[in-house]
Amino acid sequence: MRLNEIKDNAGANKKRVRVGRGIGSGVGKTGGRGVKGQKSRTGVAIGGFEGGQMPLYRRLPKRGFSKWRRKSFNEVSLQRLQQAVDAGKLTAGADVDAKAMVEAGILRRPLDGVRILGVGELKAALKLTVDHVTASAKEAIEKAGGTVTLIEKKVLEADEQKRTKSAEKKAAKAAGK
Repeated sequence: MRLNEIKDNAGANKKRVRVGRGIGSGVGKTGGRGVKGQKSRTGVAIGGFEGGQMPLYRRLPKRGFSKWRRKSFNEVSLQRLQQAVDAGKLTAGADVDAKAMVEAGILRRPLDGVRILGVGELKAALKLTVDHVTASAKEAIEKAGGTVTLIEKKVLEADEQKRTKSAEKKAAKAAGK
């Protein structure tokens, strides 16, 4: 065998169909599209139209909702905090907030807040200032000798009035039963 004798097996390379190259090709003129107008053009999808029949997206029931302006939290596990302490990026007893976590490389960027999860175990005593902490995480942090300070959320007076009003209504309804 020589290099000039090497070739593919028969049928290994199939020629692609060149659409719209004359009547004799079998896919000329309309190029396999077969229609005039919008449907013959490229990049057009008449989305969801089913010829006057009630479309599928309207036949199916709606479920759930998406919260408007939903907050996105950075979730940090106790295990990740301990790894940062072991690597010398955080010192035991230091104040740790979102900014300190970014500098330590725990977070890439702070989102709407930081949530501490109770995954793994923490041996170092840290003073954490975060937006949310799970019950198991809080227990583990305090067990290690650290503290957790939750950032106070600003509550508008109108929201507080709504909350108290609805609580009063519920209480009145329960008393009436």
